[in-house]
Amino acid sequence: MLTITSTPTSPPVLQRPSQVRLVSAAPSLWRVIDGNGRVIGHLQVLSIGSERRFRARRFHAATRAFRDLGDFWSADDAVDCLRFTR
Repeated sequence: MLTITSTPTSPPVLQRPSQVRLVSAAPSLWRVIDGNGRVIGHLQVLSIGSERRFRARRFHAATRAFRDLGDFWSADDAVDCLRFTR
């Protein structure tokens, strides 16, 4: 069962070197900020049983809503999705 936790989680650990930093936006939601200080999207932590998945999300100004770009098994892959789809 897929659940979005409402309890605060620690920031996901990125395994690959990256020019981004993660800043808490809400429980289990992290802003992804690039090296220039721009928000490039959000990383949401999802729980599936005892495993964690990571959802890449981006705000779409025209509709004033977030769009899900995909779910990933690693935080690095979700961050790469945000970096490469700008």
